This record gives sequence, structure tokens and C-alpha cells, in this order.
Amino acid sequence: MSTVGRRGASSPRELTRIADRLSFVYLERCTVHRDSHAITAEDADGVTHIPSATIGTLLLGPGTRVTHQAMALLGESGAGVAWVGEHGVRYYAGGRALTRSSGLIEAQATAWANRRTRLDVARAMYRLRFPDEDTAGCTRKELLGKEGTRLRDCYKRESLRTGVPWRRREYHRDDFSAGDAPNQAVTAAAQCMYGVSHSVVAALGCSPGLGFVHSGHERSFVMDVADFYKTEIAIPAAFDAAAEGEEDVAARTRRMLRDRINHTSLLDRCVRDIKNLLGYDGTRDTTEATGTSKDRVTLQSDGDLHVESGHNHGGEIIW
Repeated sequence: MSTVGRRGASSPRELTRIADRLSFVYLERCTVHRDSHAITAEDADGVTHIPSATIGTLLLGPGTRVTHQAMALLGESGAGVAWVGEHGVRYYAGGRALTRSSGLIEAQATAWANRRTRLDVARAMYRLRFPDEDTAGCTRKELLGKEGTRLRDCYKRESLRTGVPWRRREYHRDDFSAGDAPNQAVTAAAQCMYGVSHSVVAALGCSPGLGFVHSGHERSFVMDVADFYKTEIAIPAAFDAAAEGEEDVAARTRRMLRDRINHTSLLDRCVRDIKNLLGYDGTRDTTEATGTSKDRVTLQSDGDLHVESGHNHGGEIIW
């Protein structure tokens, strides 16, 4: 039987252990089960076996059913599971993080809990959006104003580039079709970016709700991260899709955005940006002797000192 102490650990340094695993496996319209130590995907064409140890994250698309035994095997193998939209462009729900370390979420919570450091991280987030401007002395109101100007200028720039007429941003929460083609495309692109951002945040074990710019929503941090790449990736893809016509603009936007995400290695960028923003270097997840990662469970003592678990600190080993 596998135990926490005996299973290999994934490091928050990367989304998956690329050296010995496939980064992602996407399945749709099939039944996912297990056969010994392999995941099976059964559809009308037959049964496909996928060794569980090769999976970084299993993406379950539309029409998939998964058994309890399959989920148990994935858990034992340290694989992540996410329920996504068609072709993986939307994130709906996730199973577990790809890391068992609490290092990143502790760094996030520490920065968020203090008003000063929360503002510091917010300013750093805006610096990613305005690399040529100094945001160190800006108030939150000034930063919000800069963001509004950035988006307005981006819409105008993309309208001129593609020839797509643009009046103003309109979002109809209850009626997607009420907006014109470019607004529908921008909405579709934004939802996809939230899905990508949520996938990374969940995989790294961060809290989706502890935002530094956004607040009050269960996905506040997800929105924070997605907004880094809005003017560079999401909005240009939306206008390119709208330029090809009004019919099926949302699906076309998702396909274009998927290609851009792959071309720009966006997942890797998300990981790096999140770690840098939270000031996390991953040293807590390596052993001093070997520099390798492993499951590490400590007990908190006085003076912020962490001592090893698994021992009776009166002198006896308890397991």
C-alpha cells in the first residue's frame, strides 16, 4: 500500500515532471477505467492503455466517464486530474494539485495576509502589464486607471490592425449572443484564459480565491493571473477570429487562442510568473543533502522553527 512517505513527490518548480512523464493526456467521449497499473480509455474504436506513471495531468473532456478505480490509481500515481471543455480550452473542476508541498500556498497566504505586502504583489502584477513604467509609488486607484487605459488602447489598436469595427466593450452575462462579433470573441477568449490560469493555479497548489488585484470571488487569484496576458494573447486572438466573420466566432476564438497558448508556451510562463510574484524559490521542497524533492512534513515549533515529523520529540520514534 502506498503511503505519503513512500510516494514520489512532484515539485512546484514545474507543472509536471517533464523528464519522465507526458505533460498532459486529453481524453473525450470515452469511459476511463483501470487495468492493473494502467489507465484504460474505452470508446467505439476499442480500448487504449495508458501507463499511469507516464501521466502528468489527465484532462477529461466532454463525454467522459471515469470509474472510482481509475481515480484511485491516478491518486496513487501522483497524477493531476482536471475536468475541461472541448479540446481542453476551459477548466471546470480539478482533483488534486500536482505538488504535495504547501510551500507556494503558504507564500501566497503570507503575502496576502499583510496589507503592505499585498499591495507590493499587486504593484508587481501591474509591472508585468506595464514593463516600461514605474508602478512603485502608484496607489491602487492609479493602477486601476492605468489598466483601463491599457485595455482601451489595446481594443483600438487591434481594431485598426484587423479592420474589425469596435465601439465599446459589452458583456451580457445572461445572453452571450446579445453582443456583436468582436465582443463575443473577447468574452470567449477571456473565459478560456481564466480556464488556463485556473489550471495552473490548481496544479501548483495555490489558492484560487486569495487575489491581490481582484477580491471577493472564489477565483480572484485566477483572474489576477489571466489578466497578465490579456492584451498580448487573448484580445489579439479574439479580433483575428472576429475578422474572419460573425458565424461561429466563439469556437473559432477558442481554436485560435489554443494555438497561441501552445506557441507562446503560456503554461510555463504562468508558472514562472506566479513563483516570481510570490517570491518562492522552491528551496523548502528540496533536501539539503541531495537537492532533490521529496514529501516533507514538518511540525511548527517556537520562533518559526520547523522540526521533522514522524518523531516523538520527547525522544521516541512514533512511526
